[in-house]
Amino acid sequence: MKKIIFTIGMLLSFVLNAQQVKTVKYEALPEHFNQNDKLTVVNFWATWCGPCVNEIPYFVQANERFKDQVNFVYVSLDQAKQLQKVEAFAKNQDMTGTLLLLDDAKRMNEWIPAIHKGWQGNIPITVFYKNGEKLHFHGEEIDQQRLIEKIEQLK
Repeated sequence: MKKIIFTIGMLLSFVLNAQQVKTVKYEALPEHFNQNDKLTVVNFWATWCGPCVNEIPYFVQANERFKDQVNFVYVSLDQAKQLQKVEAFAKNQDMTGTLLLLDDAKRMNEWIPAIHKGWQGNIPITVFYKNGEKLHFHGEEIDQQRLIEKIEQLK
């Protein structure tokens, strides 16, 4: 009986601590950018993208530092069938904030320019929003210093 209770407890702990990634279509993204009057930092990334993986720790650290002042939204461009891989990656990296997997590859020519007219679809990119307004678009990998400076400037 003790083993069963222990096993159930371990499973519940794993489930409660797992990073939940929500699969969404493009139309659902703006609601995550317009969360409130806080600065929202949106990072478009993928587990298969080396520069994306390199910069994730900077976002995790910035999220810890600014957690009460800034919203962080991570938008994975992995395939929807890779949801468990994305969740495992997010858990391994201690990513917190809003975790989304954009399942809308067939309409890339619509939503990429809607995010930013000059964006060619490369990742990683980071977009900074406040009150639903796009304040800054960073179209390449961002280093930790630049990320912190931009957050300080815009918050």
